Amino acid sequence: MANCGAGTAYAVDIIVIQRVFYFQNFGFLANLLLILTTQLVGYGMAGILRRYLVYPAAMIWPSNLVTVALFNTLHRHEHLAPGQWTRQKFFAVFAVASFCYYWIPAYIFPAITALTLLCYINPSNVVLSQVTGSQGLGIGVVSLDWNTITAFLGSPLITPWWAQVNIMMGFVLIAWVAVPTAYYLNVWGAKNYPILTSKLFTTEGYYYDTLSILTPTKTLNEPLYNSYGPLRIATFFAISYGVGFAGLTAIIAHTFLYHRKQIWAQWKEARGSSQDIHYKMMQAYQEVPEWWYLSLFVVMVALAIVTCEVWDYGLPWWCVLLAVGISALFSLPIGLIQAVTNQQPGLNILTEFVIGYILPGRPIANVTFKTYGYISMANSMTFLGDLKLGQYMKIPPKAMFMTQLIGTVIAGLVNLTTANWLLSSRPHICTQQGYPWTCPGANVFFSASVIWGVIAPERMFGSTSIYHPLMYFFFFGLFIPVPFYLFSKRWPGTIVDRIHTPVLLTSTGMMPPARPYQYANWLGIGFVFQYCIRKYHNSWYQRFNYVLSAALDSGVAIAALLIFFTLQVHEIEFPKWWGTSMNHCPLDRANYYGQMPMEKNTTSTVAH
Repeated sequence: MANCGAGTAYAVDIIVIQRVFYFQNFGFLANLLLILTTQLVGYGMAGILRRYLVYPAAMIWPSNLVTVALFNTLHRHEHLAPGQWTRQKFFAVFAVASFCYYWIPAYIFPAITALTLLCYINPSNVVLSQVTGSQGLGIGVVSLDWNTITAFLGSPLITPWWAQVNIMMGFVLIAWVAVPTAYYLNVWGAKNYPILTSKLFTTEGYYYDTLSILTPTKTLNEPLYNSYGPLRIATFFAISYGVGFAGLTAIIAHTFLYHRKQIWAQWKEARGSSQDIHYKMMQAYQEVPEWWYLSLFVVMVALAIVTCEVWDYGLPWWCVLLAVGISALFSLPIGLIQAVTNQQPGLNILTEFVIGYILPGRPIANVTFKTYGYISMANSMTFLGDLKLGQYMKIPPKAMFMTQLIGTVIAGLVNLTTANWLLSSRPHICTQQGYPWTCPGANVFFSASVIWGVIAPERMFGSTSIYHPLMYFFFFGLFIPVPFYLFSKRWPGTIVDRIHTPVLLTSTGMMPPARPYQYANWLGIGFVFQYCIRKYHNSWYQRFNYVLSAALDSGVAIAALLIFFTLQVHEIEFPKWWGTSMNHCPLDRANYYGQMPMEKNTTSTVAH
């Protein structure tokens, strides 16, 4: 129940950008239905995919190993020699230590979340700042905050080392090779903008005033757009879209090449004798019939259509069906990736691209379509992962089904109530003036709504756009897995067998809002635990690795709640000192010429 309710519902970002950036509010009922339908459609799809993604032994779902380790720690009594630590003691000590320590980066000394050590050498040097700053490429940035390191990729103690190597290769090639090369060669006029940001710009480097090109109904006003000029984005943002295009088609090619026989065999035998021991033991319980899942799916899709038709989301009924169809089509190949690598490629770019061509100039319709098309898949993965956890822990399937539904409904209500409270009580929320309530995720969401919804892909990536070459990445991605597959078939057992092109290509899909230094620190910790300790201290790894991950997460979660409700809600700040400032490398946000972006009607200044 807690897992399905963890995190913020993706649809909350629609509500946020409607109220903060587009000045719309459809009311509590519309918002609640939007959240619940986007969360629950995917659960119906999960039931159909159980035979492929839950029952087989090869589908391990690595994130569940931490939960299993935690449950075993709490409920299994160990008999050890004097002086040896039990798992319970280990968990308790490190959970308390994590709880106590988190007060330092979260409240007392926030600067240690991103120590820009190399930038301190000469913070007035623009290039050095862009390359070594936390808001730039992040080379040499050290983070001492577990929450910051795990914010986007999860715990590095979970993801298998071979998958981390694929992420590392993709990250280095994209973030530290392709991006700086394109930026300092001034591709797309890149030097007029910061190297890494989700903000939108004019050709002169000013912030793009989106509202100035919209009609009162929040659709594109073409004459005003033609007068105002085309939109520009930062180099990293642009390249991440291109690589995202390649990643989508690579998923299709990789699934066909590597998994077609497995999928076909599983389809033929449904629930045959090849399932793992956990599945066989689960036969003691009555399974949830597929009609439960199908009924949930049909009801939620119908409610989604009603929501979009009754309120002015601008999304016709057939677009809702198309979004759900895209989600259903990609759920199996993405599930095959996540179940073994702990990484989930997103469908956000594909869904934005499709609806941007179908309904150009409609930002709210675009993000709504994206949410039904992307999050339905993502939530089906969450549900499938929990079903695998139930299989590991021998939880009755019907009990698992009902608790997940109840947990999701409760979480949806909490999400919406909290969002409404924050939007009503925090001045300048989701803007730089509202720090620390700057909502980086919602800002990326808004930028995407402008790129794909307002401007639309034909203007942004069409034949007349400077970003048109990125469209060719769709074709590159389709063929990239082929040589690796052929090599591994011709010479099996080599390191090439471990190259996973979808993971490699989608590795930087969360940047922005994620930052390169978070990836670098994540990979560093992963190397220590998943390679060094696992290889040279395997007995410790098997006994304590996943328990440590659970302890660190638990301590941070409890401390974060306490800090929020006792201090941040009441705006009680720690006394100002050097360590409370995060701005020790200010030029990492500047363009190549040292200028900070600003609104078009203000005078540009050099940030020295």
